[in-house]
Amino acid sequence: MELPQMPELMGLSLLLGLLALMATAAVARGWLRAEEEISSRSAGQKANGFPLDKSSKSKKQKQQQRIRKEKPQQHNFTHRLLAAALKSHSGNISCMDFSSNGKYLATCADDRTVRIWSTKDFPQREHRSMRANVELDHATLVRFSPDCRAFLVWLANGETLRVFKMSKREDGGYTFTATPEDFPKKHKAPVINIGIADTGKFIMTASSDTIILIWNLKGQVLSTINTNQMNNTHAAISPCSRMASVSKDGTWKLWDTDVEYKKQQDPYLLRTGRFEEASSMPCRLALSPDAQVLALASGSSIHLYNTRRGEKEECFEQVHGEYITDLSFDITGRLLASCGDRAVRLFHNTPGHRAVVEEMQGLLKRASNESTRQRLQQQLTQAQEALKSLGALKK
Repeated sequence: MELPQMPELMGLSLLLGLLALMATAAVARGWLRAEEEISSRSAGQKANGFPLDKSSKSKKQKQQQRIRKEKPQQHNFTHRLLAAALKSHSGNISCMDFSSNGKYLATCADDRTVRIWSTKDFPQREHRSMRANVELDHATLVRFSPDCRAFLVWLANGETLRVFKMSKREDGGYTFTATPEDFPKKHKAPVINIGIADTGKFIMTASSDTIILIWNLKGQVLSTINTNQMNNTHAAISPCSRMASVSKDGTWKLWDTDVEYKKQQDPYLLRTGRFEEASSMPCRLALSPDAQVLALASGSSIHLYNTRRGEKEECFEQVHGEYITDLSFDITGRLLASCGDRAVRLFHNTPGHRAVVEEMQGLLKRASNESTRQRLQQQLTQAQEALKSLGALKK
């Protein structure tokens, strides 16, 4: 038998090799297709066990992205005495502070920002704010310095103070710059309040145990005060030396702290009122600058009391979608601010105007000279006109 010629053998070998490669490629494609089907089923499996097609998968991804981007619905609140609502924060607001010059309101929230609002914009429909970012943390407390050139924040995670300097820009805005280093961590219990002395030279931090620390501006502790009596709770003091407190026995108290401490005099009690809500839930309070009005918050509601008579005059219910975290009167005493969710709500202080009317009417009866009577009458007329414009003038 004749053997095939060499060229024929080479052609046969090439053909067999080509067929082997084609078979291998076909098997490989089958494996890849099977793996793709398995991964597609596992990745696109629905709850009912059916695989998702590409269009359904794309729709689901878009829906999830849209849900992530959508903010929680803002709590709606309306009232005839609501002056304004400030809405720029994307997180819940924990604290606020009016500047001593009355021009600004600072708010801090868990969205890692501090917002500075201009009080002159409050009567407008649009309320713009300037933002200071709190890097790698968020603030739970905020306080302006007396000269309004800086503000302090208490850091939630760092558990210490951070100072921000405010630099005026040519366009009228501000640049906010945090100091290079935060204050050292000293408190062992949660801090419930911070403050700055009127001189601007000393800083106070009070924790929920019995410790109050006094710092200098360089972050050095100058003094440690231990009350050694009970845990520190919430209280408020007015510029006229009146102090208010609320306790779990369902009462609020107004004190006069303008006494001679060197003669061992103690603050004396001026008024006691009932506030039953204090016995069942946490409370916040604020005292107007003239101490004529006490604002008490329990849950998401606010109650306003006339401190002269001890009577409740106004009640705002379900003001916020969360518990109220802070209350504050502006320096004029005409507005009360509250926060609790992602908004600040500002109310007209009608009890304050009524208190002025009562006080001026009493002083007019005792006024002896004409110039004094004219001044008192002017203040009386202004308070009455304010009440009339708000529909709150009692006949």
